[in-house]
Amino acid sequence: MTKAELEELRELWRARVADFRASGQTGAAWCAVHQIKEHQLWYWVGKFKAEQVEPQPRFVPIHVQEPTGEVDKPLSVRVGPAIIEVTPGYDTELLRDVVRTLSGLC
Repeated sequence: MTKAELEELRELWRARVADFRASGQTGAAWCAVHQIKEHQLWYWVGKFKAEQVEPQPRFVPIHVQEPTGEVDKPLSVRVGPAIIEVTPGYDTELLRDVVRTLSGLC
């Protein structure tokens, strides 16, 4: 198969997969209507999904307040509905892990 034929086949299946997704039908029902083997549909659905670009990281705005001069007072960090109190001498790795975990949940 030539490169042009392969690209033509990819475009045909890209259109088929888009039609399937827009149809709202199950894979089996869509394939029955279009007389296509279901395993072929799932092969191309998986192939196109694997080629998708990784989503861009989501940035969350933060608000930094100027220190009040009270060094021993804990710092409050809000991640979604959770509030973390950070005191002087905190474990940076532990804080990073906790924030990552909470960010994934919120």
